[in-house]
Formats: sequence, structure tokens, C-alpha cells
Amino acid sequence: MKYRVIIFSLLLSFGFHLLRAEGLVQLLPNKWEFEKQTDGQGFSICFTFCPAVDTQLLEVPGVLTVGIVDGRRPGDDYVLEAVLSFRLPTKGHPVQKMRVGVPLSRLSQPWSKHQAVLSYTEARLTLYVDGLLMDNDFPFGEPSGMIDKKALIVNKKAVGKWSLVQPALKAKRKNCLPRPLQRKGGYSSPLQYFTPEGHNAWVGDVAAIHHNGRYHLFYLFDRRGHRSKFGRGGHYFEHLSTADFLHWTEHEAAVPIDEQWETIGTGTPFVLHDSLFLSYGMHTSRLFPNEATATPMQWDSIRALGHSVALPFSELSGRIPSGASYSTSTDADGNQFRKSRILIHPAENPTIYTTDESRLMMLANYGARGTWTSDHLDGGWRQVSEDFPPGGDCTFIFRWGSYEYIVGGFTHMWMKPANAPIEAYQDMVCQGLDFYDGLSVPSITPLPDGRYVMAGWVEINRHWGGPLVIRELLQDADGRLGSRFMQELMPEAAGQTRLLCQTINEGEHWEGSCDETSFLLTSTVLPDKDGKVVINLMDESGRTCPWTLDLSEATARFGEGRSLRQGGEPQHATDYAIEHLCGIDSSFPLRIIVIGDPKLGGSLVDVEIAGRRTMISHRSGLFVCRMTVEAEHATISNLCITPL
Repeated sequence: MKYRVIIFSLLLSFGFHLLRAEGLVQLLPNKWEFEKQTDGQGFSICFTFCPAVDTQLLEVPGVLTVGIVDGRRPGDDYVLEAVLSFRLPTKGHPVQKMRVGVPLSRLSQPWSKHQAVLSYTEARLTLYVDGLLMDNDFPFGEPSGMIDKKALIVNKKAVGKWSLVQPALKAKRKNCLPRPLQRKGGYSSPLQYFTPEGHNAWVGDVAAIHHNGRYHLFYLFDRRGHRSKFGRGGHYFEHLSTADFLHWTEHEAAVPIDEQWETIGTGTPFVLHDSLFLSYGMHTSRLFPNEATATPMQWDSIRALGHSVALPFSELSGRIPSGASYSTSTDADGNQFRKSRILIHPAENPTIYTTDESRLMMLANYGARGTWTSDHLDGGWRQVSEDFPPGGDCTFIFRWGSYEYIVGGFTHMWMKPANAPIEAYQDMVCQGLDFYDGLSVPSITPLPDGRYVMAGWVEINRHWGGPLVIRELLQDADGRLGSRFMQELMPEAAGQTRLLCQTINEGEHWEGSCDETSFLLTSTVLPDKDGKVVINLMDESGRTCPWTLDLSEATARFGEGRSLRQGGEPQHATDYAIEHLCGIDSSFPLRIIVIGDPKLGGSLVDVEIAGRRTMISHRSGLFVCRMTVEAEHATISNLCITPL
């Protein structure tokens, strides 16, 4: 407590009040406070500044620069950016620069006075502005030079009071977790189309489970589209949960990054002996050569013994942990987690689940392959199939009634009767019967009420990571799966629903303007077997998003896209098609949700057809202001729009 008082007194004397940034409360509700540490690593630089174009604020020549620079991406304008140079620990790598920053447009009163804290520890480089966390990255290596008061050059014309604190200040949230997750805007529930706080923060691979009355959703936190940690990923598992899909709680990270060598890969939650676990992989192979990691030790054991052995991190004889590990829930409800710090297998993307016989099974990806089984979580994993699953990454397995399914990450899906052997799996993609609808790496979870939900992320501008989307799945008698909007996650209306057109008959079209960039479009389609429905969304600059429902071919497509079976790429969520639509032989509802969001750099267009199939697309740069709706050999009635 004494040190906290001292450091706050120091900061206050510099005019460093952690003020409320009113314009960012919805985007970044977490406020942070800082306290001094008696031991630790790194440094913190606290400073006030007044932005000016192309101005350097702080510098340690050849090591650190902090300044106002022209944005590197369209729309970024000017950016407060800190650049710290590192010497990487691997051979043959020159000094590399790590950047953290925030567009000034994201600050309240951008060109007025602000307070900032730049903190470096061995595991994190973090930038706070006005008491809000704006950006972070995960170092690899060590700074290329010393940071001290003698070396630090301060631009006194732009920087007010400043202080260099060593070791780094400890940052703590003022709003402690767990906490209710608040709605970030008026257009959606807290979770549908959710992205984490921050201008460059996204949802990556999702792993979910229902346990003790709550749905737990773990997601890989991503900044920079898979390019953090000098392009090596730098992901870790965050944790959200809900009891009703209406009210969500944000928890502390289930698998945070605590060490430089950590970058976390996909895994799965599972229940063993009534406790909740989260398996995950460590993508150490992206950081170090194989011989420096524990991977050879693990394969030596498997070859010698026929199975894996548990390897505590403390017993690796100087080698760097790699492969599969797990985090354990420390409470009965699964709200808090602790890393086991035990290696159990060489797989860097382990899919672990329990069978009906309470045995453990693993589908191994990235660093290993095949199907493995064990009676114990810590070691004892034996390979029972070398060639299955036959493809895909981040594979996921689930059973629904009398059918069993395996989903292979971005583009693979197999199905078989639950009691049939592995050889009975059918490739659903080759038949055009897959359920891919623009989501990447979907995770499927059964709920106690008999429903199944699918969660995944939507790619933005060909970058890894994006907004979260959750669907409710449907199952036909033959095992085929479809999807629909989940009622609990439907957006709330921001205004009155209004009728755009009572009826659009065969050969007619309707054209009009939209007052909102986010809205729900609803209609009823009375089909003809040779009919088409064509909807085109447009903006002021001429960008368009054409969507076509072809009733004769039972297909729907964005643009001229093709289905996954035909070589299309729905995982990129741009132009693609889905086929073998059901429920379109008679009158059916059509719903389209459009979400225009500056953070997305455009709009999400989310479609539900006959309550049986969904498809979503991200349209870069498009903020809808007009639309046309055409009917060919079909009738469209009650075309309505609701602002969101």
C-alpha cells in the first residue's frame, strides 16, 4: 500500500490523473491503475503529451521511439505509436521492431492533452492512454539497448511531465473480473458480432462447453490478424460465460501469456471427474528450432514406450516447453483456471474429449497426427489410428443423436452413424452437404435443453481473427445439419419497424434508401421452381454487395461465389455460395442483418434462409445507404426494415 501511495503521488505531481475518456467508455470500459513493484523486470514510462503531426515525443536512439506518425492503414489518420527494438534469441535473426499504438481518432478529444503509460516486461509491451489499455504485444528476445534516464531524449515542446519507473509498474483493472459484459453498441447483444476491447483486437479460434449450468466460451485473443509476437501469433485464451445467452460474464484469461516462449494454439474444454479442463497447444515451433524444444523428448518416449509420458516443465533439462498441455479449473463452476505446467503430448493443436466410457480421446493436429487414447490425462497417450482424421486443422468432434461428426477447422466435415466404425465416415463437403456459412473453425456445443449451438469467427479482410458469431444448429432425420439465427442473440431494435414494400411481384423490383447503416431486413418469399431473388446493397461510393437466391438450383451466393464443393472459399467470408437448400419449396421467411461498424472497416451481411440455413459475409468499405430487391419467377411480400 505504501508503494501505491508513493507512485500515485508521483503521477499526480506530474499532472498524470487517470481521467475518464468519455468518448471511449463503450469501446474500452476497463480503466487501469498502477502501483510500483519492489522487484520485477522492465520499465514503465509515464508521460503527458499534446499531439502534433509527425512529432517525436520520446527516444532512446536505436532502441525506442514514441511519437505521432501517419497511420499505416487507410482510415487510421495519425497514430500514437511506440516502437521498441529487440534482438531475437535465435540465430540468423537481425534486430526487429515491435510496435504498439492507437489511432488518435480513437481518443476522446484527440488533439488535446493526454496521459500515457508505456510498459515493458519480459512477456508484454503495453500502451495505456488516459487510463485505458489501448494496445499490447508479446516480446520475443530482449531490447536492443538499455533504457535509462540518461539515454532517454524527451521532446519538451510536446511532452509535459514524465517519469521513467524501473522495474515496470504493475497494472491492475479498476473494474475487477469477473464482471458483466456490457453491450458495446445499440445494434446487438453483448456477444453476437462481439469483438474484444481495442481498435485492433479480434476473436480467434473458439472452444466452448456447457458445464454446471453455464455455457463457457474460450476464445484466442488476437491483435494484428495473427501477426503479433513478430508474426508468430501471440495468442492466448480469454474466457466468457453465460447461463442464458442473454447475460454474459467476462472472466480472467483461462490461459494467459506469462513467458516469452508462449504462443497458444487451439484446444478444447472437457470435463473429467466432474472438473472442467481446457486443453491447448503451445506453438513453440514458431519461435525456436525443434532441437531446442521438448518435442524430441516426447517423441523419444513414445517410440520407446509406445505411449507418451507426463513431463513437468521443471523437468525439461533446459529445453523449452512445446506441444500439448492443459489448464485446470480451480472452482466447481469453472470460472477460474490455473495452468498445469505439464506436457502431455507433442500435438500443438490438441482436441481432447471424453468418450461414453469416460476414456480420453485426442485428435492430434499441428506437430502430430491421428487419433490417440488414454486412461489418464497426464501421459499414457497411445495412437489408435494414424490416418484419421484424414485432413483439416483444429479438428472438433461431437455426437448428436444417432450421428457423429468431425469438423476440420476451415473447410472439412465428416459424418457417420454413431455406432459405425471410423471407415464409415462420409465426406460431407464432397457431397455439398456441409454446414460452412462464412464462419472459421466452428465449435459445436450441446445444451441441456437439447439444442446445439455453433460458435466461430468471421474473417476480416483476409486477416486471421474477426467478430464472434453464434448459431443455433438444426438436424434433419438423415443427419444433415443446418443453422439459424439464435433468438437470444438477435439484435435489439433501435427504432420502429417500417414497411418498405407490400408486394414485389414476378419481374418487378423495389429500390430505396436506408437511413441506418445497421438494420434488419425481413420478408416472405413465395417461390416458383425457376425463381430467383436478387438483393443488392449499395453505398454512396458505388460499392455493392449482391446476394442471389436461386430457387431452381437451391443455392444462395454472395457475388459470383462458388460453394466449398466447387472450390469456393466460404472461410474468407467474402463471395461464396451454399447449396442444397431446404425449406424453400413453399412460402418461407427471409431475414438479413446488416451491421455497419467502423472497427470492421465495413459491414457484416448476415442472412437466414427459411430458418434453415445461414450465411455471412464481410464487405470491406461498404456502409449501406441504398438497396434494390428483385423478384424473378417469385413473389416477395412484406419487405420491412428495422433499424438496429
